[in-house]
Amino acid sequence: MIKSLFRGLKTQNKTIEEEVYAIQNGDRYLRDVFIDKFKPFIAKSVSLVCRRFIYDSDDEFSVGLIAFNDAINNYNRAKGTSFVSFAEVVIKRRVIDFIRQQSKHQTLSIDANHQYEDGSNEQASALIESEISIRGYLEIQDQQARKEEIIKFTNELLYFGISFKEIVKYSPKHADARKTAIEIAHLIANDVMLKDMLYSTKKLPIKHMESRIKVSRKTIERNRKYIIAMTLVLCNDYVYLKDYLKGVLET
Repeated sequence: MIKSLFRGLKTQNKTIEEEVYAIQNGDRYLRDVFIDKFKPFIAKSVSLVCRRFIYDSDDEFSVGLIAFNDAINNYNRAKGTSFVSFAEVVIKRRVIDFIRQQSKHQTLSIDANHQYEDGSNEQASALIESEISIRGYLEIQDQQARKEEIIKFTNELLYFGISFKEIVKYSPKHADARKTAIEIAHLIANDVMLKDMLYSTKKLPIKHMESRIKVSRKTIERNRKYIIAMTLVLCNDYVYLKDYLKGVLET
């Protein structure tokens, strides 16, 4: 399928991802060469959305070309996705958006049966199938990223002598108590001295922060493990866990 299109595209000394990083660092000549050799891949990605053969002269191909260039600029290997997979999703999304805009300009719409007003449903079906395919891919990537984040977080908790199960079991039952604990975590995460003390002693620096918070020492000690866990979330790049904290504070 589409993967067969980029087999052999790797240069003798560089992987595809290494080439992308070289381009991001300012190699303009390599960018032109890189885009040119990936044109069959771009055309194939676009054709999968449009459900027809795509020529270089087609507007959809131009959209895919721009999307591919943007994918080069925005790719980040740290997120765990290959460049080819990332670029394919970017191209398909951009082409879908283009088709939607074209449909609006042509005063066409999709009814409950996903048919256009002029009676043609081929492009509508292609659009829907592409959206479903992309959504499924992104869900898989999302699940994998969540799993990896939980594993990383669990390992960091163990460094502080805390298990993930303990956080679930001993998290404050009341919303106000959770909010207070997270506010304390924010205090520690945003204070260099308090944060350094936490990481060096693996204990909450209760004595040094008592005067800055309005809860009792007993309350802090009761929620100690939860506060430490929330501080670790705030001090690291835990995207999904930070969404959890945001949800708690907004309730």
